[in-house]
Amino acid sequence: MMDKKNFAFDKTNFILLAISMAIVVIGFLLMVGPNSTDTAFEPDIFSVRRTKVAPVVCLFGFVSMIYAVVRKPKDLEK
Repeated sequence: MMDKKNFAFDKTNFILLAISMAIVVIGFLLMVGPNSTDTAFEPDIFSVRRTKVAPVVCLFGFVSMIYAVVRKPKDLEK
């Protein structure tokens, strides 16, 4: 049998990485919206959701991704 100590990540690390990736995707989806054209100006490009909320959500996702990678798995045997 393979020894579990050979793996750098455990199940919790992968779950945290998946949640972090979902948070980043949600942040990018919050940035999506109508864009301005040459003939019509769309004031929604300066909305709070697109300029403040979405970048903070993405930043939180990237920081939590770093934590998920740096987190050391707990040893089952001590």
